[in-house]
Amino acid sequence: MNKNLFLRLIKDKIFYFFTIIFTFISMIPLILILIYLIKKGISVINFEFLFSLPASVGESGGGIIHSIVGTLILIFIASIFAIPLGIGAGIYLSENKNKKFTHFVEVLVDILQGIPSIVIGIIAYLWFVLPMKSFSALAGGISLAIMMLPIIIKTTEETLKLVPDTLKEASYALGATYHKTIFKVVLPAGLSGILSGILLGISRIAGETAPLLFTAFGNNFFNLNIFKPIDALPLLIFNYATSPYENWHRIAWGASFLLVIFILGLNITTRWMVKQWKK
Repeated sequence: MNKNLFLRLIKDKIFYFFTIIFTFISMIPLILILIYLIKKGISVINFEFLFSLPASVGESGGGIIHSIVGTLILIFIASIFAIPLGIGAGIYLSENKNKKFTHFVEVLVDILQGIPSIVIGIIAYLWFVLPMKSFSALAGGISLAIMMLPIIIKTTEETLKLVPDTLKEASYALGATYHKTIFKVVLPAGLSGILSGILLGISRIAGETAPLLFTAFGNNFFNLNIFKPIDALPLLIFNYATSPYENWHRIAWGASFLLVIFILGLNITTRWMVKQWKK
């Protein structure tokens, strides 16, 4: 065997070995976090924990139903604002690739995606909490929608760019108008990719705490009024974990376990949908 070829093969084997080692090393923190969360959190999970309100200070037991419902309400409000705007902006960017305004919007979307969550929380506080003179689920949902928006825009844009132009040309040839082509041909063709982006956006905002500290604020009571303060799992974890009460620490671990499982499930679902769409 040629000496140079032999050395190249050895180098390839060494490189492959180190990539495997580094991959396993990078997975160790996640594995340790999951093991620790399962150990500390799963023992807390029971019917009372999932379906009851918090106990009074100093008493044992209590649950987090108010935080679970609050989290779902905040995600729902954020989705109402972010999904239509994000898909609409993504359609515009994918359909107008070469316009100067498109490049300007893409830069703004990238900047928005990089803004720290706590800054978005402060902005939402100034825009919504102060004028309304109250913390509220609405303000919290809008702050999360701002964070969710660039993810949906980018995934929609990139997904629709992959839709073949021949589909649109065939639709026009059959006499369909532009808006019918978009809604009945282009969007259905990229639906799986768009849904994946929506799920990715939801998983991004589900664990956010900083914006909610300035907007939703938290609430130990069950609340469905979007104009009043509301609790969420990240807020409950933050408040309970920093408290001096042992029972609240246990509840924080249980809530952390639920939140991680929820986000993990969304990410797995997103990857599965992307895989199905590529097929």
